[in-house]
Amino acid sequence: MSPPDAEASTVPTSTASVTTLLVLVQLISKVLTFAANQLILRDLPPATLGVATQLELYLITILFFSRESIRLSIQRQPLVVSIPSATVRYDIDAIDNKPDASRQPSTQEVESQTVVNMSYLSLGMGFLFAAILGASYFHFASDEVSQTSSYHRSVIIITIASLLELASEPFFNVIQRFFLYKRRALVEMSAAFIKSLVTCSIYMCGPFGNKSCIDVLPFALGHLSYACTLLGGFFVATRKVPSEQSFSLLPTRFQSIHHGYLMNIFPWSMISLAASVFLQSIVKHLLTQGDSMILAAMTSLEDQGIYALASNYGGLVARIVFQPIEESSRSFFSSLLHSSGPENQRAKNLGLAKKHLAEILRAYGIIAAVAFPLGPALVPLVLDFIGGRSWASTKVNSLLSLYCLYIPFLAFNGISEAFVSSAASPSEVRKQALWMGGFSACFVSAAYLFLVVCDLGAQGMIYANIVNMAIRTTWSFSFIRSFLQRRALTIELHELLPKPQTFLAGIVTSTLLMKRGSYRLNSGNIVGTVMYSALYIMIV
Repeated sequence: MSPPDAEASTVPTSTASVTTLLVLVQLISKVLTFAANQLILRDLPPATLGVATQLELYLITILFFSRESIRLSIQRQPLVVSIPSATVRYDIDAIDNKPDASRQPSTQEVESQTVVNMSYLSLGMGFLFAAILGASYFHFASDEVSQTSSYHRSVIIITIASLLELASEPFFNVIQRFFLYKRRALVEMSAAFIKSLVTCSIYMCGPFGNKSCIDVLPFALGHLSYACTLLGGFFVATRKVPSEQSFSLLPTRFQSIHHGYLMNIFPWSMISLAASVFLQSIVKHLLTQGDSMILAAMTSLEDQGIYALASNYGGLVARIVFQPIEESSRSFFSSLLHSSGPENQRAKNLGLAKKHLAEILRAYGIIAAVAFPLGPALVPLVLDFIGGRSWASTKVNSLLSLYCLYIPFLAFNGISEAFVSSAASPSEVRKQALWMGGFSACFVSAAYLFLVVCDLGAQGMIYANIVNMAIRTTWSFSFIRSFLQRRALTIELHELLPKPQTFLAGIVTSTLLMKRGSYRLNSGNIVGTVMYSALYIMIV
């Protein structure tokens, strides 16, 4: 059986090439989005950006609840097929134009078909969550939101976009299974370009040249164009793989007397794992997107828009760099921690996983040492460029400066939870869901304290997020230590952090910049701030 093409002929021996591709995709996507936003942001009122943020939250929630647990179950158990090969036959009626459909398929064919079958559960769940969440966005939106021009049309468009994107899941998981990362990168970059082009073009042109008549509609149509491009691109990228690998891109029934599959289509083992992960993912999503939800409930649209600016631009590095590293590392950890083979090989794989985790955390520590002193000093320069006069305010400046301090917490938590999600057994996943419930309570309490009691506005939400990430990272590190100790390995804090001299340099630099007034923008200290920043980065 020949591989689909040369790029899928071998499994990557390291995460370097995968991470590079994913970082490239994120970088180009965010640069395109950044360019489109620059043409819109200077004329866009904060309240409109606040509504657009709520619509994006709606889209993210549908996608996350519908596909995250399925993706993780496929990733964790991509090769688990409990049906004995002697009892498996393809259903002839289920596969059109499949040569010799009644023959006994190979294990690899059954595994590939199982991945495709499981992927269609995401689309089915998508219809359910789209109906529930769509109704809530229609009936429970505040008057300020519902009276926004094109709001209801935008909700409908976002709903359609979410279902189209979920329809691409079978193709996406085939790409992941056969390591067609170059094709994935090309499709996702093309989709990002189309999205930016559509969003920007519609906003700039507008009906009869009147931009104010559109409001949030360009953002909704941008998401729709992204979903359409993604679906079409992934289909084209995988259209020849089924014929070469002898499986179908449609849900296919296996003729079997074995009870390991539901309806002879979906394996119970993967359904069980997906159900366990789903309970955890609900809490994780509430923790991840809880800031947007709480802000929508407790603050005005203007505050939501200002926070959206901070999270979009303040988290740009997190989405371009940290997210691909987390995604590729999760796959790397899963392949190492769940590999078969002799005991000495499994021990070696565990050591490699620990080394990979330690190296990333140490690199993140260096990034934190750079971000803490330099972030607040450079924010005014960046804000003056990206926002213009409509966003020039002390409130926005201080919020972005504070977000720079939050990014390292976000990075540490992401990679530590990637290890936990790869290492945890199904029973440990269920226990983690209970812990996540406790973290949610802590997060809501912290948000109430900073937002309501202390009345800190959007800044209070960032403080609450820092508390949330610190608690979750501490728990993850505790789990990792326990996991390694049960396997005769140890991991200490000093293995994960840069040298003390690095942090000392950060403290000294912060003090010098503060005394020079570099945290307050004026024409006299721009050059000095940039020079200090460059010198400090070279020292670190």
